[in-house]
Amino acid sequence: MSLLSDRQKEDLHKSMLDYLYANNFISAFNALKQDAETEYTPDPKAKYSGLLEKKWTSVIRLQKKIMDLENRNSALQEELSQAPSKRAASQSDWVPRAPAAHVLTGHRSPITRVAFHPQYSILASASEDATVKIWDWETGEFERTLKGHTKAVMDVDFDHKGQLLVTCSTDLFIKIWDSQNEWKNTKTFPGHEHSVSSVRFMPGDQFIVSASRDKTIRVFDVASTHLVRTISGHSEWVRCVIPSDDGKLLASASNDHTARIWDPLTGESKMELRGHENAVEVVVFAPPAAYAAIRELAGIPNTDRSKRLGAYVATGARDKTIKLWDTASGQLLRNLPGHDNWVRALAFHPTGKYLLSASDDKTVRVWELSTGRCMKTVEAHGHFVQTLAWGRQVVGGGKGDDVKVNGDAAKGDAPPVEEKLINVVATGSVDQTVKIWLP
Repeated sequence: MSLLSDRQKEDLHKSMLDYLYANNFISAFNALKQDAETEYTPDPKAKYSGLLEKKWTSVIRLQKKIMDLENRNSALQEELSQAPSKRAASQSDWVPRAPAAHVLTGHRSPITRVAFHPQYSILASASEDATVKIWDWETGEFERTLKGHTKAVMDVDFDHKGQLLVTCSTDLFIKIWDSQNEWKNTKTFPGHEHSVSSVRFMPGDQFIVSASRDKTIRVFDVASTHLVRTISGHSEWVRCVIPSDDGKLLASASNDHTARIWDPLTGESKMELRGHENAVEVVVFAPPAAYAAIRELAGIPNTDRSKRLGAYVATGARDKTIKLWDTASGQLLRNLPGHDNWVRALAFHPTGKYLLSASDDKTVRVWELSTGRCMKTVEAHGHFVQTLAWGRQVVGGGKGDDVKVNGDAAKGDAPPVEEKLINVVATGSVDQTVKIWLP
């Protein structure tokens, strides 16, 4: 079965005959003429003269041209996919990778905490040098230093609109700074009887919650600076306290080797999470986006589809492990060993697929939640990595009220789908630098 029409066959035969005759293959010429039953009188002026060679070279030329165009096309596609607008949208699974985009230097002592502004590209860093520094994380530029504490600043947090910044220190005080009034220190709370190690705005921003080496957790009214409630139960230094997204639960971590879940309104201890073999440095609530992966990891049937906030927490401790817990039952769901030193900070990925951890082994690790395996290790700093935070800005704007907190979903059970957290991570270290990690 020939693919050629009769006319094309005739043309092909005649150009072959012309080629054979021109190259003096006379017996082959005669044999082909006889077999193909084609009448042909060679004529240098005829259209068949040199036709075979012409076609042959032009096919090769075209093939090369096609390959060049295909390469160019794929290069342009690649370039398009890396346009900033596309990059933010397409890389929903982005995780930090070396090298860091910016290294922020200026603090004179170890960095204790970093916090992102919920709306602008502003980062606050707290340090043992008794100051807080404000940076533009997009450009890596230093903006200002907030002075007022007399000893190490241990924690820093923006409210949900980004107007106020709260800090706490080993000088026993908690301070509030107003970002819209030249960052002035507008309020000071005589906080605790010992070092204040952690402070956070409660959802709604009317109250702050703090944790201290005096073994208590305290809730203060922001407007009046009055102490509203003292929560006791831990037998040692309370390292960390954090509210759930709806503010209905508090989670705390302590040197007494436990983490606890509290009702902030009554101060009662709802659950004690026992299992770590050393001081627990950090606790974080899992965002609802992570629930499916956590259930898969723990082998919990996915019949319980509820998105109730604060259902699961992750803890990191000096026993070098990360543990995932069910807050309602107190059950240990999974142990994630892998770090070679104290685990100091945790942050859930906005997609809920991964958990990021920072450690005194100088690395940041990325854990795949559904399998529990460490899928990436970033050599982040030259010394202990004490803090890590994921950006709070929502891609494509976002009003102050429904900005997500610490990578968790906004208030209300079903956050709008188009709300996506920006891809940026900050880490801080004993090496006195803050690093910004960008796609």
